[in-house]
Amino acid sequence: MENRQPSGQIPIAVIIGRCAVRLWGLTGEERLTRQLRAAGIASAIGGGDGALCRRDREAIASNGALLLRADFLFDQRTLQQMLSGPDTMLEAADGEGRTVLVAACVAAAHVAAVMEAMVEGGPAPHLEGVTRQSAAELRSSYVAGVLKADRPLLLPIRRERVAELESYLYAASYKGVTDLVTKWVWPLPAMQVVRWCTRYRITPNAVTTTGLALVIAATWLFAHGYFAAGLVPAWLMTFLDTVDGKLARVTVTSTRFGHYLDHGTDLVHPPLWYAAWGAGVVGGIQHLEVLTPTLLWILAGYVAGRIAEGVFKHLVAGFSMFTWQPFDSYFRLVTGRRNPNLILLTASVMVGDPAAGLTAVAVWTVVSTLILIVRTCQGMVVRLQGRPMSPWLEAFGPAGGHRPRYAQPFVPDGAALARLAR
Repeated sequence: MENRQPSGQIPIAVIIGRCAVRLWGLTGEERLTRQLRAAGIASAIGGGDGALCRRDREAIASNGALLLRADFLFDQRTLQQMLSGPDTMLEAADGEGRTVLVAACVAAAHVAAVMEAMVEGGPAPHLEGVTRQSAAELRSSYVAGVLKADRPLLLPIRRERVAELESYLYAASYKGVTDLVTKWVWPLPAMQVVRWCTRYRITPNAVTTTGLALVIAATWLFAHGYFAAGLVPAWLMTFLDTVDGKLARVTVTSTRFGHYLDHGTDLVHPPLWYAAWGAGVVGGIQHLEVLTPTLLWILAGYVAGRIAEGVFKHLVAGFSMFTWQPFDSYFRLVTGRRNPNLILLTASVMVGDPAAGLTAVAVWTVVSTLILIVRTCQGMVVRLQGRPMSPWLEAFGPAGGHRPRYAQPFVPDGAALARLAR
């Protein structure tokens, strides 16, 4: 994601200091370099002790500089806020009771003073025309990519707090609104697999490719009537579908190819599984005409549901339907998508009636789609009436304040994040 200055120029990034402590396999400098690249800054200067070569000084003189301490954990929104607000210095607690300058986006004339303060580990200097801001003042924001509201935080990286910081990064990578399996069953085991992948340098694309192989295996097994056996690679695939996204986010290794591979696989394989399941029920693909009405209802419902979601997001509201109101977020837990439908298919195998599972999937897919269409129409009415529309989660920050019980499943644990920030 790029976030450019209004003038079209991006300041030179200077990473101050060194941080050998690894979080999810990355040192502080490595993480910042990847984050800056994602923000549109292709290269970053390692300021180290504050010494810059002549070419670096000339580049800063033309563009100004974004300066960041390597021993602090920034999230992407913090960097974006700094880039969108030049002439700003950001202070935070260093974990030892001191307030220190950790980031600044300033013109060339102020770079030397800012670098000196960062290298010495002191507070922000008083500079004319430059705003001083604390980490507590960072704006909470709705994060469309992970469908939740969260506050950007600055956290000091300390070796004794690696486990806490890695847990924070992992939790921040998780979607606030998703299905019930992904939300409540997969997080802990997926975290362990993500840790294993970082240890052995397994990439998110490798995980996604493994998931694609499992899709093919499940399809073959379903089509040949091996329903129980097919459910094993099917559920493993859904698990890896959680792992690859989290691995990409905590290691800052998202790629355009990986995005298309992941989402393309997610979009195409559910209908294939249902057709294969039907072939297994009737004894072969040549007999599928017996189930044509059921499969057509599933396919039509699946496509219509996706279209309804797309219309709502891109033509009606500008954000995901599932974040519009509390009902929509709760409904996403059980919407007729792959994981809830897999629960229906698994239950049918457990009771010895795979055909009933396919019927249940058809019924629930159609019901879910009708609800999505109704919600899209309701959104259109609101828009035509000129009333504002926004994600309901924007009203809740992760720290402080009262959170109604109905919001708790979709809002981060503010107390845990506050402990980290102290």
